[in-house]
Amino acid sequence: MLGAVPLLILPFLLFNLGLVGVFGEPGSDPWAAEIFSVAMMSGGVWSMTLGDLLIVLALALLLVEIVKSTRTSNASLVDHLLSTFVFIAFLVEFLLVRGAAHSVFFTLMTIAFIDVLAGFSVSFRAAGRDFNLDR
Repeated sequence: MLGAVPLLILPFLLFNLGLVGVFGEPGSDPWAAEIFSVAMMSGGVWSMTLGDLLIVLALALLLVEIVKSTRTSNASLVDHLLSTFVFIAFLVEFLLVRGAAHSVFFTLMTIAFIDVLAGFSVSFRAAGRDFNLDR
């Protein structure tokens, strides 16, 4: 049953921990904090912020969620339902919490929405292939 837990709840919780000041001083924007930078051969400088890292983590978890959605079992239905609840939590927080009005949070919410759409789409396609009519 632990496999039915949507993994995109992790970036949701991490972002909220940042809002309360776990990753920096309360009231500051921890997601703009630069983690590292690399001088490129072109002369440009590529830098990674904490927000960028959170988005990359969410994208990796989205891949795992899409692979999980190929299962055709009762657990996959629960997984889709919980993923929908995670997206609704993102949406409600985005609309009602001042600190969630952030581009990183909006991107995470979009990733959660894609998870819901892709999860149901992949499951319906997989279930359609499992259903055979004998004539």
